[in-house]
Amino acid sequence: MNGKTGPAEAVATPDGGYGPLLDGMAERYGYDFRDYARPLLARRIRAFMKAEALPSVSLLKDRILGDAACMMRFIGNLSVSVPSMFRDPGLFAAIRREIIPALRTFPFIRIWQPGCATGQEAYSLAILMQEEGLYDRCRIYATDIDDSALRAAKEGIFPLQAMRRYTAAYFAAGGTGSFSDYYVAKYNNAIINSGLRRNIVFANHNLVSDGSFNEFQVILCRNVLSCFAGKLQKRVHGLFHQSLAMFGYLGLGPKESLAQGGFADAYRETDAGHNLYRKIA
Repeated sequence: MNGKTGPAEAVATPDGGYGPLLDGMAERYGYDFRDYARPLLARRIRAFMKAEALPSVSLLKDRILGDAACMMRFIGNLSVSVPSMFRDPGLFAAIRREIIPALRTFPFIRIWQPGCATGQEAYSLAILMQEEGLYDRCRIYATDIDDSALRAAKEGIFPLQAMRRYTAAYFAAGGTGSFSDYYVAKYNNAIINSGLRRNIVFANHNLVSDGSFNEFQVILCRNVLSCFAGKLQKRVHGLFHQSLAMFGYLGLGPKESLAQGGFADAYRETDAGHNLYRKIA
């Protein structure tokens, strides 16, 4: 035995050996990951330790608690998917088909997209609302806990090479215009038009600790709840139910369900294939 503790050994204890690290992050920075799904969290912590060349959880704790920039890198590391415009085109087609007709009856429309990352899905929603003639009376609140991701989202600059993939997804989602009209190509980048950004508010919001901040007609939160353990899932489902207007719509990820939060009776399923629900109680 050489006495060293490696990442593989860090998960030997019942709580994964992460208790002091998670307690410290909550107390020092206010980011509480203690009710995240532990297998996912363990994988992310081990990957981050490798990236930072830290051989033990105790050294990781010291680094994070003493270096706010390291904490921000860790938050960015928690992202579980690569953001993409019109990801899951069938979902956006279902929104056009199932939700847009009802939204036309509201004088003003507020949409909340938690876990917005670098903004691709928020811009996709903006394009959809623009094409449906509703964007002028719409406000999209795109939130995340990662300030660096939010800064990138506000800039609205994406690799030009990704536009071909995004264009195909846009048309598969029922796009009715020319996708290239929504951005300007410059220096191998695509810059989202300012007119499309005008009604999007990018802001920091922590689903673990922050409360409701408005009433919404649509909440689209996909592939975020699957990161949380049962207690936290219930908390977030309660937050969504509180924040959603009566007869408003909730969209979840393909591996997420209302049953996980105990609010199944408060919604009616509107599209089973894409986990879209309407609040009825």
